[in-house]
Amino acid sequence: MPKQYVDKDLLEDIIRGIKLLRRQKNITLETFFFDTGVHLARIEQGKTNITVSTLSQICRYFGLTLKDFFIFLDEQHPDGLKQK
Repeated sequence: MPKQYVDKDLLEDIIRGIKLLRRQKNITLETFFFDTGVHLARIEQGKTNITVSTLSQICRYFGLTLKDFFIFLDEQHPDGLKQK
């Protein structure tokens, strides 16, 4: 089975966005896990490649669509998201 592709720059941007949202909403990792069952600590540490389904669940928790989340990410970077 081929190794899964990981775009490290995009993953770092997503992680940064999730952390920022979580801190803005004052949500602890423990609270997030109890509310969703998603182990956000592993994602935030970059130890796992996040799936679109998991990212969608995270976005719903924060009241965002995937589109809104990526707009939010783009707004956090004056030069736009990192691209290869």
